[in-house]
Amino acid sequence: MKVLAPVLLATAASAHTIFSSLEVGGVNQGVGQGVRVPSYNGPIEDVLSNSIACNGNPNPTQSTSKVITVQAGQTVTAIWKYMLSTTGTAPNDVMDSSHKGPILAYLKKVNDATTDSGVGGGWFKIQEDGLNNGVWGTEKVINGQGRHDIKIPACIPPGQYLLRAEMIALHGAGNYPGAQFYMECAQINVVGGGSKTPTNTVSFPGAYSGSHPGVKISIYWPPVTNYQIPGPSVFTC
Repeated sequence: MKVLAPVLLATAASAHTIFSSLEVGGVNQGVGQGVRVPSYNGPIEDVLSNSIACNGNPNPTQSTSKVITVQAGQTVTAIWKYMLSTTGTAPNDVMDSSHKGPILAYLKKVNDATTDSGVGGGWFKIQEDGLNNGVWGTEKVINGQGRHDIKIPACIPPGQYLLRAEMIALHGAGNYPGAQFYMECAQINVVGGGSKTPTNTVSFPGAYSGSHPGVKISIYWPPVTNYQIPGPSVFTC
């Protein structure tokens, strides 16, 4: 079975996406306010690149001095749009529907969220949604007007963190490189919380390999019924 249409669609700019803003307590903090948005909405495909941490070359990111306060245990919402200027709510304002795959979120505790590059160890996964009852995590975000809900663990220590929200598009993942990784990092300050320090941490780059079955996979034929999400298990309190 040979499927060409999704690959062709992937060449359109509207196929791409950006985590452009963070909503906290029902209030959107503003595009690029506390989120390091890139100058281009293209993906990262090299899992060994430093850009797999918080995006970057070939998509230079813009610095932001804002650090967003978040209560431990609170659910925040990453807002995905295919262009920073997009204000519409149609699904194609988020990412092309051909881009099926998982959604994930990670945290990394840092001394200064405005200057830490995110590259290196200390990342722990706090959310993932892969393939459930035939529906991919990306489809839920696309159909939900770009909303990606992420619960901040209630037990983690207070302090500054990088919040890495990610969507992985698998329409071209039959070979490596081919999977498309979309991610940006938000700068947050967690207040409240507890004292449980995650031990199952990973490094970016390093958390993913090009041969992982969740990175190198044909999602068209044979039909995928059991998808293995890349990265570590989700941290729980």
